[in-house]
Amino acid sequence: MTGVNKSDLDQFKDLGYVVIEGLLDSEKDLFPLADEYSQLVDELAQSWIRDGTIADYDFGGSFESRLLDLTVGTMGASHQYLDISLPQNKIGLDTPMHLGSEAFKFLRNQNLLDAVEIFIGPEIESNPVQHIRTKLPEAHIPRNKSLNSNQYDIRVAPTYWHQDQGVINEEADGSTILTVWVPMMDVNEDNGCLAVLPRRHLNDLAKHCFTPNSKGIPESLVGEEKVPLPMKRGDVLFMTQLTPHSSLPNLSNGIRWSFDLRYNPTGQPTGRPFFPSFIARSKLNPENELRDYRVWADLWRDARSKIANDQLPKFNRWNPEDPTCA
Repeated sequence: MTGVNKSDLDQFKDLGYVVIEGLLDSEKDLFPLADEYSQLVDELAQSWIRDGTIADYDFGGSFESRLLDLTVGTMGASHQYLDISLPQNKIGLDTPMHLGSEAFKFLRNQNLLDAVEIFIGPEIESNPVQHIRTKLPEAHIPRNKSLNSNQYDIRVAPTYWHQDQGVINEEADGSTILTVWVPMMDVNEDNGCLAVLPRRHLNDLAKHCFTPNSKGIPESLVGEEKVPLPMKRGDVLFMTQLTPHSSLPNLSNGIRWSFDLRYNPTGQPTGRPFFPSFIARSKLNPENELRDYRVWADLWRDARSKIANDQLPKFNRWNPEDPTCA
């Protein structure tokens, strides 16, 4: 395994991103999480086969093939059962989310936090903007439905161009939020790796659109300098909150899955105050670190209950009726 060196930091400051190759060990760091999800996917499939929700699922297939069966069979609705965060709409007392012990351990992975510390310091808060990403092959996305349609979860389709600061509330505009993207398999331009716009983090926050017909940074503002980032399993991508990025379409025959995490210096606004953050590492006060996944899970359940019994909070700073976004 490798760590973060000075040249990596220099690239991060200059370009707004850096890929650290081989930061995580597949067997020790990634397989326990993958095993937890493998069991979860089978449990969901068993339940949904019994009630007729899905009909086609190969229990003997690879994890990726089973994940594909589940996602296609539910038209992407299975994603929320796998996610480690709540959605941005229709949050009820029974809204599903995955709150497993290995998912929590991954948020506190020491190899990951060692690298995060180089970027933001030793007082590290796990930001609640965190997701699993499962990108369907293009061939499985109905052509008569927009990728931005509410009928198909955008989290399983190609990701629009955006800056992470543009998809959180203004309260965190002064925060230093580090994006950490972890592919759970080899990713390339064929199966939908990420792409970035280098050096654009040196500019201000770009306009984003969130209307039925337009999502993210308008194409006219994206430009031509798009850099795809093929990565191996075990590599980790670090980006600033102002680095524009998207995912390429998945042109392969298999699903692509990854994790999208955030960390910020402890005490800084997270941009989602109604979702729970926690102290992942503290050199000053190590006793404040959260180490029990059951407490973490309860924090999320409490947040879900509070939101379900109140009005849905504000997730977006942008005007959905902006005429220039039509």
